[in-house]
Amino acid sequence: MALSWRAVVLAALGLVPVAIWPVPGTVLLWAAVVVVLCALDVALAASPRQVTVQRTVPSSVRLGTPTTSQVVLTNASRRRLRALVRDAWPPSLATARGDDGGLRPHTDPAEPARTARHAVDLPPGESARLRTPLLPTRRGERIAGAVTLRTLGPLRLAGRQASIDVGGRIRVLPEFASRRHLPSRLARLREMDGRAAVQVRGEGTEFDSLREYVVGDDVRSIDWRATARGGDVVVRTWRPERDRRVVVVLDTGRTSAARIGTSSDGSLNTGGTRLEASVEAALLLGALADRAGDRFQVLAYDRVLRARVAGASGPRLLPAMADSLAAVEPVLLETDWTGLVAQVRTRVSQRALVVLLTSLDPAVVETGLLPVIDQLSGTHQVVVAAVADAEVAAMRAGREDVEEVYGAAAAARGDLERSAVAAVLRQHGAEVSEALPDQLAPRLADTYLALKAAGRL
Repeated sequence: MALSWRAVVLAALGLVPVAIWPVPGTVLLWAAVVVVLCALDVALAASPRQVTVQRTVPSSVRLGTPTTSQVVLTNASRRRLRALVRDAWPPSLATARGDDGGLRPHTDPAEPARTARHAVDLPPGESARLRTPLLPTRRGERIAGAVTLRTLGPLRLAGRQASIDVGGRIRVLPEFASRRHLPSRLARLREMDGRAAVQVRGEGTEFDSLREYVVGDDVRSIDWRATARGGDVVVRTWRPERDRRVVVVLDTGRTSAARIGTSSDGSLNTGGTRLEASVEAALLLGALADRAGDRFQVLAYDRVLRARVAGASGPRLLPAMADSLAAVEPVLLETDWTGLVAQVRTRVSQRALVVLLTSLDPAVVETGLLPVIDQLSGTHQVVVAAVADAEVAAMRAGREDVEEVYGAAAAARGDLERSAVAAVLRQHGAEVSEALPDQLAPRLADTYLALKAAGRL
């Protein structure tokens, strides 16, 4: 039996005659009346087990994109269905949890309810479609809870309640908020590729064409044989190398679970971990490298391989990356850097750009990455990209009181230690890039374009 607030109010009203006319047995008599009325209401209420429930949800949705869970109820009983229905979802998906205790019917099926609870009033044999708005705030696989029906009788004092396991699953994909940086980087790529007015020259790039010399051209680009044959001074133009290999490795060890605060513009308010910013950077770099004609693959690794995307290109690359990285979560274990290097060397035998999205924590780098970095940098171009903590960056500017000054000093000391680690990594042949959460993706894209323009892939 499920009691409504009306039953509680009705029972409380019995205290009024007791206070006015304190006759022995009045309370028991009134309680008996309330119990009888509630039992009668339960007997006349529709059975929740005779209600057919179907749930429809999208298979996937991007982080931060509103979506809707639709539940269709069909009253298969012979009694009128007066019910409060709750469409349960995990907190990272569910909307505000209001309670329509008054059981006002949800009469407009075209307008979604504002909460996960809906009041319905259905005659026998009719159906109703309930829409629950959902807003995903975390990546991953989200499984729906049961649909709970609380049916009430005509007096709406009491009724029956049952939870029906309908099933429902939504895969929350990465937001890819960094895609706003893609047009500007593609424009630079087109300039490098010779499709704009600018021609790129540099050692290691691929020859494109010859053109007449103009004032300002590098004399090292002059093709002396062509000049001798034609009589006019001509220079070589180059285009960026294509069909190179780019491997991005996401460190999913314990350092990737560290909270790094939100970005300055609030665009990465998606959990605030290092891994979230690393996923954004990997998506932007993947989109850029694919447009540049390079072969791209991504690995997520700590002690075992958590995700891998390889062989996809064109319009299939980003969906494959988003689907594969959606369920990747930080693991509270130390990363096996020897195993990580073995994963890269097993999958890439030719020279490639290897991007390690990890942390510049001095203790982690000195004990884990430094002993094995030479195994990668000897064959590949290595870039170590790390996320700087936005809260630490804010601490560095504090000067209001003694506590803030000490915090700024600690932040500055941490910066010096990370700078020293970065210098050591550069001595071992790796490029190092560290930026705030909202700046890491464009910074890494710029590093890729600079290496490509210089012919170092």
